[in-house]
Amino acid sequence: MFPRRLIFAAMAISGAGCFVLFGYEFIRSVSTSLFIEAYGAENLPRGMVAVPPSLFVLLYGYGRLLSWQGATRALAVTSLFSAILILGCYAALTRGMHFAAAIIYVFREAYIVIIIEQFWSFVNSVLTTEQAKRINGPFCAVASLGSFLGGMLVSKLATVLGTEALLLFTAGSLVPTAVFGIIAYRFGGEPEPSAEEMGGRLGHVGVRTLFRSRYLVFIGLLILSTQVVSTVLDLRFNALAELERPDTDMRTAFYGSVYGYLGLSAGVLQLVAVPLVLRFVAMRYIHLSIPIVHFVSSLILTVSPSLRTGTGAYMIFKALDYSIFRAAKELFYMPLSYDSRYRAKQVIDSFGYRFSKGGSAGVIELVRLGVETIVGAAYSITAMAMAVIWAPIAFGLARAYQRLEKTEDN
Repeated sequence: MFPRRLIFAAMAISGAGCFVLFGYEFIRSVSTSLFIEAYGAENLPRGMVAVPPSLFVLLYGYGRLLSWQGATRALAVTSLFSAILILGCYAALTRGMHFAAAIIYVFREAYIVIIIEQFWSFVNSVLTTEQAKRINGPFCAVASLGSFLGGMLVSKLATVLGTEALLLFTAGSLVPTAVFGIIAYRFGGEPEPSAEEMGGRLGHVGVRTLFRSRYLVFIGLLILSTQVVSTVLDLRFNALAELERPDTDMRTAFYGSVYGYLGLSAGVLQLVAVPLVLRFVAMRYIHLSIPIVHFVSSLILTVSPSLRTGTGAYMIFKALDYSIFRAAKELFYMPLSYDSRYRAKQVIDSFGYRFSKGGSAGVIELVRLGVETIVGAAYSITAMAMAVIWAPIAFGLARAYQRLEKTEDN
C-alpha cells in the first residue's frame, strides 16, 4: 500500500508541517496582541483588509518562482524569505517602530497559507486517493503537535521573555521547515507539469486555470463562505478577549493557551476521527455536517455571549477546519492537473482564504462608518447565515467530486 519512499516523504513533510505550525503559534499570538496594543481590537478589520493585496503580490512572486525553479526550491525560498522578514520586523519592534506590528499582523496571514498549501500540493500530487484517506489525518496530527507545543510555550514564555521576543521562535522554526520540505521532495519526487503547463505557460499565478474550471470555481465559493464564518467568529473572540484580558502580556499568554489547546484538539481529531470518517462516511455527509455544527455553536454564542462561548465557537471552527474539513477538502484536488494543484489551489486556498477574511472585514468597516458601533451579536448571527449558505455548496461539490473520481477510475 505504501512504498518505503512515500513513508519517508510523509514523515518529512509532517515534520515540516510540525515546525511551521510550531512557529506560527508564536507569531499568531504575538501579532494579534501587539496589533491590539498599538491600534485596538476595533481596528483589526483594517489590518485584515490589507491582507489580500499583500498576499496577491506574494503569490505572484511564488508563481514566478515555481515556474523558474520548480516546487522544491519554491518551498525552500518562501520559507527562508519569511524568516528574514520576520527577523526584520522584530528588529523594528525592539526599536519602538510600532508600524511593524501592522506589518507582522498582515504578513503572518500571508506566509503561513502560502507555505502550508505547498505541503498539501505535494501530498495531493504524490499520493493516490486511497493513500490520502489513510495518511491525511496522521499528517495533520503530527503538524498539530507543533501547534500544541508552540501554543503552550507562548502561554509560559510571554510574561517571562516579553511578547516581541517570541517572534524569534517563529523565524527560527522556518529553517527546519525548509530542510524537511526539501527532504520530503527528495523521497517523494518532484511532480512535473504537463507540456502545456511547463514554465507557467497557462499563467504563473493560476487565475486562468481557476476560471477555466467550474469545479474549481465552486471550491473557491466554498472557501469564501467558510472564511466569512471564520472572520466574524475571530473578531467576536478578539473583542471579548480585549474586554476581559486588557494586559498585553497576559492577553498573549491567554492566546497561547487557547491556540495550544486548539492544536491538541485538532490533533486528536486528525489522528482518530479523520481516518475513520474519510473511510466510512460519504463525502457529501461529511461536508454537510460541518456547517450544521457551526450554526449550532454560533447560535449558542448569540444567545449567551461571553469569552467562554466566544472561545468555544472559535475553537470548534478552527479544530474542524484544521482536521476533518481540511482533510476532506484536499481530496477535491487529487483528480486534477499540476497547475490546478500547485497554482489554482494557491489562489483558492491562500488568496481565497485571506480575500474572504479581508473582504468581510472591509464590509464590517463600511458598516461601522454608518453605525459607529456594531452590536456583538451581529457577528455570530452572520456566522449562522453563512453556515446556511455553506451547506448546499459543500454538498454539491462532494457529489461533483464523486463523479470525477468514478471517471478517473474508469
